[in-house]
Amino acid sequence: MNLERYKGLIFDMDGTLIDTMPAHIEAWRTTAEFFDFPFDGDWLHSMGGMPSYKIVGEINRKFGLALEPMAVAEHKMRAFAEIDDSGALIADTYAVFQDYLGSKKIAIGTGSQRISAEKLLNRVGVLDKLDAVVTATEVKNHKPHPETFLRACELIGLQPSECVVFEDTHLGKQAAHAGGMDCIMVTEQGLQFHPLPQ
Repeated sequence: MNLERYKGLIFDMDGTLIDTMPAHIEAWRTTAEFFDFPFDGDWLHSMGGMPSYKIVGEINRKFGLALEPMAVAEHKMRAFAEIDDSGALIADTYAVFQDYLGSKKIAIGTGSQRISAEKLLNRVGVLDKLDAVVTATEVKNHKPHPETFLRACELIGLQPSECVVFEDTHLGKQAAHAGGMDCIMVTEQGLQFHPLPQ
């Protein structure tokens, strides 16, 4: 995959650069048991990139519930923090990360909160190698809105057309395209290029 035409790479974190999704889904499973709402792992996985409290809003809509978003989200985040093995670097994307480290600007654009993101990025040894980190804490409009990725472009001093986004969810791809950026999807079959629709 030739990325020479891009000056910046923007990586989603969960499920894209770090294999945290199994731990996130397990945290949602224990949270569903605690708050007694239906657990749908595949559907929750598809919400990757959206902050937990907003996912609770989607749970309320889907199941006709009235859960308190912040209370449920805080429980879920505590459950996630208590999981010892919260994920290793994903080989395909980390190889790209290493290949272009030093020659291109590299940023993270994640739906996780700042404190959680920095802890994870530090644990896998990449936090100090990044040019910028944009988390759910800094933006008002989360994925599929492009604000996360547009803010990352701004912080690394590049135009959207000069950047490519790495993502693992449809919401993330929507956000990249809405921001005017090509997207590379991280799948079980490897990396797949999804150019900006003409």
